[in-house]
Amino acid sequence: MYESVIQDLIDELGRLPGIGPKSAQRIAFHLLDADPEDVKRFAQTLVDAKTKVLFCSVCGNVTVDTTCRICADPRRDDTVLCVVEESKDVIAIERTREFRGRYHVLGGAISPIAGIGPDQLRIKELLGRLQDGVVTEVIIATDPNLEGEATATYLMRMLVPIGLKVTKLASGLPVGGDLEYADEVTLGRAFEGRTAVG
Repeated sequence: MYESVIQDLIDELGRLPGIGPKSAQRIAFHLLDADPEDVKRFAQTLVDAKTKVLFCSVCGNVTVDTTCRICADPRRDDTVLCVVEESKDVIAIERTREFRGRYHVLGGAISPIAGIGPDQLRIKELLGRLQDGVVTEVIIATDPNLEGEATATYLMRMLVPIGLKVTKLASGLPVGGDLEYADEVTLGRAFEGRTAVG
């Protein structure tokens, strides 16, 4: 145990995803050794990110404007909508350069253990976006894990009766993994091999 301020810093860093106790300690001491101006800039960047980043009013992706750059891009295909769990999944798919449609970010996945049901996700907003008939295909691109599969199944049950073409990413993505960690080739092949459901 270190003195309170140092231990508090280590504890806070340890709360970040993927940062264990040893990594938190290493980062804390790196920050303590760093130039004070660098630390101030880092702290200000964190504050700016928290206060200036918004969620797109159309798709739910992170942005600094009311509408994200993808929703504002007139060159995107309005007839195809890719549904993902998180904004980080949008970035993963964009890196493949295989998809030129629009996105809808749910803001998570159905997880009864975590107390997250369909009402906590942006499913109502998704259904609202489908009302005008412009979208002809919905690609479900949830994570290939238990929560992602439950969310995909729920969405398929809602969307297939509407009469839309509903597809799901093909296999090739590791079960139990997250889209953000899939390499571009694997994710690109999963897009190419997507199959219709229902």
